[in-house]
Amino acid sequence: MTARLMELEEQDYGHKPIEVRETDKYKEEYVSSFVDKWDELIGWDARAESEGNFFIDILKERGAERILDVSTGTGYHSVQLLKAGFDVTSVDGSPVMLAKAFQNAKKHGLVLRTVNADWRWLNKDVHSSYDAVICLGNSFTHLFDERDRRKSLAEYYAVLHHNGVLVIDHRNYDTMLDDKFKSQHKYYYCGENVSAEPEHIDEGLARFNYVFPDKSSYHLNMFPLRREYMRRLMKEVGFQRIQTYGDFEETYKQDDPDFLVHVAEKEYLLEEEGNE
Repeated sequence: MTARLMELEEQDYGHKPIEVRETDKYKEEYVSSFVDKWDELIGWDARAESEGNFFIDILKERGAERILDVSTGTGYHSVQLLKAGFDVTSVDGSPVMLAKAFQNAKKHGLVLRTVNADWRWLNKDVHSSYDAVICLGNSFTHLFDERDRRKSLAEYYAVLHHNGVLVIDHRNYDTMLDDKFKSQHKYYYCGENVSAEPEHIDEGLARFNYVFPDKSSYHLNMFPLRREYMRRLMKEVGFQRIQTYGDFEETYKQDDPDFLVHVAEKEYLLEEEGNE
């Protein structure tokens, strides 16, 4: 990322913001003023209460030790996993986010091992192998082109050990698309008095408005991933077993959860049992 992008203070979507549907736009969306407020949005304490040990348990159950957090953001999951004893490498496409994550980790007495990398060419910058890749916080929806999604999943697959696991989440866009805004939740990870709600949604774009207590407002343009489409992509890349949770629950009604979490296992199966 150029110095110019790192210094941007205001988002700019031009005169037709809902027509901005480009993967590389994320580099300009996370302006420093938005990143500075990101932890108000995430609400670390509320998020910890909502998630509990879900991700820690998922990883421990599969014997994972070395974790690649490819969507580090301001560092929440990297910090939680480091505290739990995992060996974590933290990746993000935004150097502004990585700098914030490093500062947050220091507050917890931890030092992050960080890498600024684009998922589409992840293995160019990440040269080790890992037991697990995590891509959380609805981050995968920054990829607008199917070729980019397939390439990124292939990069995750390649960096994993033969029995590695990918844990990836996204909002429940099926409900938003099919119910036409009937479900406008204030999502579980939002901090107090912070809202993150859909402003526009169609099959090719989910535009969210983030409003903070000081009335400042920011936007993110993302691709609305459908549940079965995402599961199909992961299988086509080579993941053998995929289990999908709704708001951290194994059993859920299709339109209930705010977030879906996919746990995709790479280990090759001689039989199809357990392959949903």
